[in-house]
Amino acid sequence: MKIALVSPYDYAYPSGVNIHISHLQDNFTRMGHQVKIIAPSSNPRETQRNGDVIVFGRPIPIHASGSVVRSPVSPKLVFSRRIGDMLRQEKFDVIHIHEPLMPTLATAVLHHASQELTVGTFHAFRARSWGYPFWKPICLNRWFNKLDGRIAVSEAALQFVSKYFPADYKIIPNGIDLQHFTGDVTPIPEYCDGKLNILFVGRMEKRKGFKYLLGAYERVKRELPECRLIVVGPQGRSWQKYRGLAIKRNLKDVVFAGYVSYEDLPRYYKSADIFCSPATDKESFGIVLLEAMAVGTPIVASDIAGYAAVVHHGVNGLLVKPRDEQALANALLQLLQDKSLRESMGNIAELKAKDYNWETVAQQVMSYYNDLLQGYPGKVSEEITCAQQGSTQLGTACK
Repeated sequence: MKIALVSPYDYAYPSGVNIHISHLQDNFTRMGHQVKIIAPSSNPRETQRNGDVIVFGRPIPIHASGSVVRSPVSPKLVFSRRIGDMLRQEKFDVIHIHEPLMPTLATAVLHHASQELTVGTFHAFRARSWGYPFWKPICLNRWFNKLDGRIAVSEAALQFVSKYFPADYKIIPNGIDLQHFTGDVTPIPEYCDGKLNILFVGRMEKRKGFKYLLGAYERVKRELPECRLIVVGPQGRSWQKYRGLAIKRNLKDVVFAGYVSYEDLPRYYKSADIFCSPATDKESFGIVLLEAMAVGTPIVASDIAGYAAVVHHGVNGLLVKPRDEQALANALLQLLQDKSLRESMGNIAELKAKDYNWETVAQQVMSYYNDLLQGYPGKVSEEITCAQQGSTQLGTACK
C-alpha cells in the first residue's frame, strides 16, 4: 500500500517524533510498501535529497512546556491548495499523522484528507493543555473526528489526550534500534579507569531535572569518591549554566561531554555503570531509558508515568520521587555499592528492551492499519487487499 507519514516538526532537526517516523518508514519499506514523509524543514534542499520527503512549511522555534519545538505556525498552511493538490496527486491509501492536532502542518494534512484512511499517533504527555480546551470547539473537534484510528505511545500519552478527546485508542509504544544499541559495543577507554560512572543523556531543559542529579551527585561523591558523572547533550545556555555551577561547587569528576553522535552514543551507555534520568514530568515515554537498557545498563529514574511504563522498580532499575535529591542520591548509592545488583538489573533491562524492537513495533502499526481497513468504508485497492492477506511478515511484499 502507499503510506504517508506526517511529522509536524522540523525534519532537518533530530527529534523523538522524527526518529520514530524514520524507523517506521524503513520497516514499512522493507515490508514492500511505498512510503513518503510529509514534514516541514529548515533545510528543504537537504531534506528532500532522497526523494522520499515532501516538504511543506518553514519551521520556527517555539518555547512550550519547558521545551523548544520547531514547527510552522502560519494559519495559511492549513488552507493551502498545494497540500490538497499533493494529496490528490499522490493517492495515498493511508495517511498516518504524528501529533495530528499540532498546528499547522499536521492539521493542514488532516483538513485536506478525504478518501484516505487517516491514523493519528499521540506522543505527548503533560499535566494539562491550555491549547486543547481553547481550540477544541473552534476547530480541533472537527479535525479530530476525521481520524479513522488513534494510537498513543504509552498509557501516560493516552491519559493526557483522552482527557480532552475521549475515544478508542490503541497503545503502540516507541521502538528501539537493537542493531545499533547493543551490549556488544566497545566502551570508551578513558572511562574504564576503575571509577564508577553515572551517565546523563539529554537536553538541559528544566523538565529534564538535571539540577537534581547534580545535587544528588554532590552527596554521592562525598560518600563514594571513586565515581564520575558523565553528561551528554548539546551545548547551550543551560549547558553553560550547569557547567559553571559544577565548577563553582568544586565538584570533581563531572565530565560535560557535549553533543555525542548517534554512532558513538551506544559506547557511552556501555561505559556507564548506571544511567540516570531525573526528569520532573512531561515525559510520555522513556526513549533514553530504552537505549540504556538495550546496552545492558541499569536505570535510576524519576517515578513519573512515562518512565514507569518502561522501568519496573527493583527489577531493571530504581524509581525515585521526582525533585528529591536525597532519594536520588540514595538510589544511586544503592546501585553503585552493589555490583551484583547492577549486573542483575542490567541483564533484565537488556532482555526487556527486546520487546521494543522496531521491527515488532512497525508490525503492530501495520496490523492496526489492516484492522482498520477491514471495516473502512472507502475504496480498498487490490494492493491494500494484498497487504491485508499476505504482508504480515517483514520483507513480504505484494507481487
